[in-house]
Amino acid sequence: MTKMNTLMAMLLTIGIMTAICACGQPNNTSLKANVVTASSAVFKTEKEWKSLLTSEQYSVLREKNTEAPFTGKLLYNKSKGVYKCAGCGTALFTDEMKFDSHCGWPSFDREIAGGKIKTIQDDSYGMHRTEIVCATCGGHLGHLFDDGPTKTGMRYCVNSASLNFEKAEAPQPKQQKANLISDRDTITLGGGCYWCVEAVYERLNGVISVESGFSGGQAISPSYRQVCMGNTGHAEVVQIVYDNKKTNLDEILKVFFTVHDPTTLNSQGADEGEQYRSVIFYRNKSQYNTAKSIIDALNKNKVYPNPVVTAVESFKAFYKAEEEHQNYYDQNKSKPYCKMVIQPKIEKFEKLFKDRIRKVN
Repeated sequence: MTKMNTLMAMLLTIGIMTAICACGQPNNTSLKANVVTASSAVFKTEKEWKSLLTSEQYSVLREKNTEAPFTGKLLYNKSKGVYKCAGCGTALFTDEMKFDSHCGWPSFDREIAGGKIKTIQDDSYGMHRTEIVCATCGGHLGHLFDDGPTKTGMRYCVNSASLNFEKAEAPQPKQQKANLISDRDTITLGGGCYWCVEAVYERLNGVISVESGFSGGQAISPSYRQVCMGNTGHAEVVQIVYDNKKTNLDEILKVFFTVHDPTTLNSQGADEGEQYRSVIFYRNKSQYNTAKSIIDALNKNKVYPNPVVTAVESFKAFYKAEEEHQNYYDQNKSKPYCKMVIQPKIEKFEKLFKDRIRKVN
């Protein structure tokens, strides 16, 4: 029996056609929408800030002082990566936005989209300037001027002490990549609420790691709140790294098409919006062919009463969600959403894949 016939036989046997109501999600109210309501802003006492920041960082971020020109550690930095607020870690700029303004401080011609920086009128020292602060923690960054040399015409003049730089991962040598491919692979999947999908794959034998995050949109390093607003184009996804010797893409996708409804466009149960779309982000031609052949077979054999609308898109980037969204189910088992929505999906997975379960630490 071919792999495809085996897959179809299993999906038909488990009665997937009769279990498409998003595993117990109510029809009218999105429980998930009521779970995370706190603001993403960061508030700390000055004592806490002093304990977290260096004296130089505290002087600039909290006391609004300015470092001496041409002394900042990031002034001449040319590496690829992301510049983040040194106070709270919010991503503010990328290397592509940085330019040499010869003014003595790191300069950028634009900011990462999403309202990550706030502007405040600054009339100190007898001058009229526009102060820029981190929208998340209120930390002082520097000032914004309209004398930039690029097409934006803007110059974000920022203190190095206000920033931390996260260097982009260097490409691996070809031989090292080849060795890793033989042992492990990565796939990025969107099947509605990433809390649900993450909890299932954490229990599949052969899965090395699962991270919740966002993919498929335009914004760089979006926050959960921004994606929830539905205007970043991103989908909630899980990025799965798995051991090719213990599992494979066929099984990964078999689980995927079992624990979510791939026939509802931009929704899963009561969770509605483009961020909840069903999507497979492939990294190579083999992954694309596997995903397309399985979807074609599901539709041809009418495994579901309605056509599968799962999109198959080329992988571009993955942005990890905030830490409170990682391993969400195991950290919040007593919450209503976990009990009413996630737990039924886990139980379904454990029933149908009982021989493929691994222990969760």
